[in-house]
Amino acid sequence: MGTGLVGFGVLGLALIVAAITWTVLGIHALLLGRMPGRRLPRLVRQPRLWGAGALLVPLSANLESPSLLALSVGFIALGHVVKPTG
Repeated sequence: MGTGLVGFGVLGLALIVAAITWTVLGIHALLLGRMPGRRLPRLVRQPRLWGAGALLVPLSANLESPSLLALSVGFIALGHVVKPTG
């Protein structure tokens, strides 16, 4: 019985760390207009759009809103596929 509690604790901690990391990446992309690292800038064409979607994901989970989650996934997808203007 104690092992299951430890497993759920580790899983919960991993989810919290992932949510914080996702939010920090979203804030970075939204405010600075670029993605950190080497791989992410090659994958994301519109970082501000991606960052807005990334910030809406934890918000939609907190509000338990499936429509907001769908909107945020759409923003993230658009951040990957929309070509930059200019």
